[in-house]
Amino acid sequence: MHRFLKIILLMLVLAALAGGTAAWSLFGSSRSAMTFRTTQIKRGDLLATISATGTVEPEEVIDVGAQVAGQILSFGTDASGKPIDYGTHVKKDMILAKIDDSLYAADVASAKAQLEQAKASVQRTTADLEQMQAKLVQAQRDWERAQKLGPSDALAQSAYDGYKAAYETAKANVAVDEANILQAKAAVLQADSTLKRAQRNLDYCTIRSPVDGVIIDRRVNIGQTVISSLNAPSLFLIAKDLSRMQVWVSVNEADVGNIRPGQPATFTVDAFPGQTFKGQVHKVRLNAAMTQNVVTYTVEVTTDNSSGKLLPYLTANVSFEVAHDRDVLLVPNSALRWWPQNDQIAPEFRGKARAISQRSGADDQLQGRGTIWVVNGNFVQPLAVNTKLSDGMMTEIQGDAIPPGTGVVIGEQQKGAAPAGNDATNPFTPQLMRGRRGA
Repeated sequence: MHRFLKIILLMLVLAALAGGTAAWSLFGSSRSAMTFRTTQIKRGDLLATISATGTVEPEEVIDVGAQVAGQILSFGTDASGKPIDYGTHVKKDMILAKIDDSLYAADVASAKAQLEQAKASVQRTTADLEQMQAKLVQAQRDWERAQKLGPSDALAQSAYDGYKAAYETAKANVAVDEANILQAKAAVLQADSTLKRAQRNLDYCTIRSPVDGVIIDRRVNIGQTVISSLNAPSLFLIAKDLSRMQVWVSVNEADVGNIRPGQPATFTVDAFPGQTFKGQVHKVRLNAAMTQNVVTYTVEVTTDNSSGKLLPYLTANVSFEVAHDRDVLLVPNSALRWWPQNDQIAPEFRGKARAISQRSGADDQLQGRGTIWVVNGNFVQPLAVNTKLSDGMMTEIQGDAIPPGTGVVIGEQQKGAAPAGNDATNPFTPQLMRGRRGA
């Protein structure tokens, strides 16, 4: 029994050894069937940008409203006699529309009548005052004579008292008429203010353009009734100058720190594919917006539109130029991400590669460090570089004695397989059998 167990154990060991040898042979043959995909370090220009989307807006927009309520009776006409409509070029004080003014004209007529009545009241009270002043003069003379005679046989006491009372009454009547004149004059001022108010409301029935510009929106039709309440209803939207436009761009809070006034920017619109428009950052608005826990800031980009191609409210795909380095060494981003297996590294560099892999990749990125791999016979060896700008496809590198044309590994492929073509510079293309850092 003991001998039988030994035989079974020996057979298991032999089977394990045979399986391991087969697996190693299969792995080795698979690895031997792979070859390195390489590309050359080259010199060129690198433009780092921030991409965002925005909306083309007129630089200055005037919202023309109505300050009175009423029915729209008609629209004004332009220089060619056509009614005011979308796209009409208007001049300052040009009539845009007319509102039914019958009620306001009646208010003006009533206010005029009240003003004339107040003026007539002033004339009447003035005449009354002159009459009372004449009576006062007569009463004053009678009272002076009565004072000279005094109460005596020639002038009874009752007569004496009568002259005195008449004089005092005349003075009081003059004071009353003077007050009536002041009141009448105040009524004239009030009636005049009422007339001016009614006249202004009547004038508001004619809607005029406050500026020179272009009608980009007409929001009412003939026969429509506008109601003026706390907020004036909007009738027309006028762009003051379409030869200069703005692009309002929503920039993520992670990128807004790299945006500054005067910074160049380019953008495209779907209406003109293949054409790039140039602009410049005007300002970064401080009022942020939060959408689905993402904070964005609005950046204003001004651009010239003397050609008139850009239309209001087009969607723009904007690129802000953050940095532009010329004639620098460039490698694909995939060259900085690829990491070989340990047996692919040249033996004399395996210790150095192990030390590099133990460093934190995040620390390397913060300090601008990176590692690329160059072919050394059937193996690869590491080459430490300093990384700078990146445009998402290519990265600028710096290092000692890195001549342009040096071949760097960007991945692996089966022997005899067709080259990956442009995939070497595409960070989103899946790579075959790519090693992983620290594997």
